[in-house]
Amino acid sequence: MKAVVYTKYGSPDVLQFKEVEKPVPKANEILIKIIATSVNRTDCGFRNPEYFIVRLVGGLFKPKRKILGSELAGEVEAIGKNVKTFKPGDSVFGLSTLNFGAHAEYICIPEEKSITTKPTNIPHHEAAAVCDGGFLALTNIKKINFTHKPNILINGASGSIGSASVQFAKYFGATVTAVCRTKDFELLKSLGADEVIDYTKEDFTENGQHYDVVIDAVGKSSFFCCRNILKPKGIYFSTELGYLSQNIFLALLTPLFGGKKVLFPIPKDTKEDIVFIKELMEKGKYKAVIDRVYQFEQIIEATRYVETGQKVGNVVITVNMN
Repeated sequence: MKAVVYTKYGSPDVLQFKEVEKPVPKANEILIKIIATSVNRTDCGFRNPEYFIVRLVGGLFKPKRKILGSELAGEVEAIGKNVKTFKPGDSVFGLSTLNFGAHAEYICIPEEKSITTKPTNIPHHEAAAVCDGGFLALTNIKKINFTHKPNILINGASGSIGSASVQFAKYFGATVTAVCRTKDFELLKSLGADEVIDYTKEDFTENGQHYDVVIDAVGKSSFFCCRNILKPKGIYFSTELGYLSQNIFLALLTPLFGGKKVLFPIPKDTKEDIVFIKELMEKGKYKAVIDRVYQFEQIIEATRYVETGQKVGNVVITVNMN
């Protein structure tokens, strides 16, 4: 089968198309013919690690896993002898987080992992664009108390994690302020944002408004910059470790003082998250935000575009046409 392989860390140029052995499902695995995948920040972060902790997980001097790609949609081609919940021909979608492997024509995933049947009302290329940003957004959203309709500001609201955070926060009943560019205002309003701020024209940390929660979905701000806009018991989340990995230390220290605090939950995807996303999509309460769709052969070009930091939502790769 064809796959995009990398054997060393570096720029998108380290990616190479190669013929590799088609995987065979183990007893508890399903073999998926991948119809669509994506290129996201997770892929880029492991291909060219900025943080040392990524190398500890993915390989100190060179990558342990040679094929990137963490989210996918496709069709089950074969199943292991012990698989009970899937059958050949099922359309599925989900994640292969940390194990990666979705930048290929086929992948094997254990049936108990973050994979489920695809919503019938959603095409494969859309199903491939909702899980990575979705589970990362849910990592933070699950830690928020929505009992009293919190006022939430989301910085980087037009990105993959940000657009997912807007939709989840609104679904659970929050008042949402989205920080993005003017050209993305209508998109964010369609996703549920109550207010929008153009970060190129206004500093959201200086506008006099106060929030119960600030979610920095692009890691471009900091707790210290946002502290003055948090309410007395306000919570700050970030999707990045921050300067000198400060968000880990602040998450340990700030809750001890009973006031404004940083929470930094460790992301862990689950089948339950994917099933929840599926249910919302079937109800029309959650939708894919897709910037561009590339062919499999264009994945290096797609990666370069993702690294510009200008993408809106997700960048999808079509692998096998359905």
